[in-house]
Amino acid sequence: MPNDPAHPLDPRARQLLRTLIARHIDDGGPVGSQTLARHAGLDVSAATIRNILSDLEEAGLLSSPHTSAGRVPTAQGYRVFVDSLLQVRPLPEQELSRLRGELAGGGQQSLLGSASELVSAMTRFVGVVSVPRRGQVAFRHIDFVPLDGQRVMAILVFADHDVQNRIFQTRCALDAGELERVANYLNQNFAGRPLDEIRTALLQDLRNARDEMEALLSQTVELAEQALAPGDDDMLLAGQNRLIGVQDLSDLDRLRELFEAFARKREILQLLERTIHAPGVRIFIGEETGLAPLEGMSLVTAPYSAGGQVLGVLGVIGPTRMAYERVIPVVQAAASVLGAALNPERPTP
Repeated sequence: MPNDPAHPLDPRARQLLRTLIARHIDDGGPVGSQTLARHAGLDVSAATIRNILSDLEEAGLLSSPHTSAGRVPTAQGYRVFVDSLLQVRPLPEQELSRLRGELAGGGQQSLLGSASELVSAMTRFVGVVSVPRRGQVAFRHIDFVPLDGQRVMAILVFADHDVQNRIFQTRCALDAGELERVANYLNQNFAGRPLDEIRTALLQDLRNARDEMEALLSQTVELAEQALAPGDDDMLLAGQNRLIGVQDLSDLDRLRELFEAFARKREILQLLERTIHAPGVRIFIGEETGLAPLEGMSLVTAPYSAGGQVLGVLGVIGPTRMAYERVIPVVQAAASVLGAALNPERPTP
């Protein structure tokens, strides 16, 4: 609509739409023409305001939820608002200092967890961070520890100093000596290479192997396929319970669907990955997410980078009726500070 030159919004319509959405975000109720006459700062009659609101409703930017007077913005109305009517200011220095202080030091997993918790606390919505794929990060060292039965724990140390413990089950029980042989083989032949490259090389080596090496390589491939596979924790969520009691999410069935989507993670992670190479802040409103549980919700995201490489995406999930002028600078600043914390050589923003 507003981006269609055949249907431009004139200055009065823009001002009324901006004021109506701001009032609706503040109090959650439908906004009537009398309220707009008091707050929009336009020297026009109430009748003129009603006519403009009717035009905005016909354009799909507003809707009337009840027969009584008053309108609320649609998802399309919010889209116009965030794209062309919203005035976003930089995050205040005090809050920027809080981000820098709480996202300093610690390992990668700790920083990512802190980032999701922090943006959740600062916005009062759900904080979400996608975890960098380990497949392209070189590993420095691996150890295997036998547990009960056929369960094994792999201790992985990566070149970026991240340490991960992964527990999995093998096809048959392996003793400590067999596990040590496999670890020594991987450390001697593959340290310093990315995980994806290691898995490919091992399969090629196994095809070329003969006689005495075949048993070792067979065990190595089995352990490596599980220990070096992409982890399940590809995304960190924080603050889901903050959505309980939110006025716009009072429907228990909707909340249940939303929390089930959070538990599955897969669909939301795929949504985040769609934004990983998009510069700056991206905003999905309502049905734009393509996920039924997120209808009536918005997702605000920004990629975070270190060493010139985009590692993942940080974002906030909340009701469509959110204070975008507050959430956007938090997400933008948190992504920048997180990237700097993961790359200590870069100056802190």
